[in-house]
Amino acid sequence: MTDHLLAAVVDHLAVANWMFATVHRDEDAEPAEYPEAVPRPGGGNIQSSGSGPRVTFEEGASQAEIVAFLSSPS
Repeated sequence: MTDHLLAAVVDHLAVANWMFATVHRDEDAEPAEYPEAVPRPGGGNIQSSGSGPRVTFEEGASQAEIVAFLSSPS
């Protein structure tokens, strides 16, 4: 589960960097290429759309797993 969360964080960071670079680029420079989604371990399906990479999962984390992850000290 943490691998999927980490991949989502990396994807969002890449999109944020792309947006920053797009806004602050020189007018004559070519636009930066939109970032690709990070492959998910264990069967996440990546679907590209106009608004960015979207990931769908075969099965999700249970509420107990999410609470355990968010309350872990490390």
